Amino acid sequence: MRITVSGPPGSGTTSLSKYLSSKYSFDFISAGEVFRSLAKEQGLDLIEFGELCEKDPAVDKLIDERQKEIGEDKDNIIIEGRLAGHMIKNADLRIWIAASAECRAKRIAEREDASFESAKNETVLREKSESERYKKYYNIDIFDLSIYDLVISSEKWGKEELARVVDSALENIRI
Repeated sequence: MRITVSGPPGSGTTSLSKYLSSKYSFDFISAGEVFRSLAKEQGLDLIEFGELCEKDPAVDKLIDERQKEIGEDKDNIIIEGRLAGHMIKNADLRIWIAASAECRAKRIAEREDASFESAKNETVLREKSESERYKKYYNIDIFDLSIYDLVISSEKWGKEELARVVDSALENIRI
């Protein structure tokens, strides 16, 4: 089984993916983790690294191609990333996690020990940069959620409730 988990920064995609990976003993790959580690290796923050990606599409394309290759070739895997639902053509379940910008900024500020305003500003800039790159590189409108089998709010429900909804979907999935 191949499950993709997508959503904007701070929506809870990583938390849900780690839960699913642990519960079902699935492998887990995260485009966001790869992106963050590459930014850190370059000595750049996420905004600066996003700007580099805008100038040099090779970085994004390398991350996306690697994720696609692994995700489509392996079985029993959770693929987490903003484009995962679009990139993994043979996914059995595509999930989008949604939450307001305010909710996500609060989570990011707590996680990264930053101010709410800086977290919100960085998140808005990052989302704009990513949206433009996805449209330019792949002709993907990241805000078109029609490809997802399950769209769920992490603002309305916490980690445990999200997990129960996805568990139910997995118990009842027809492949």
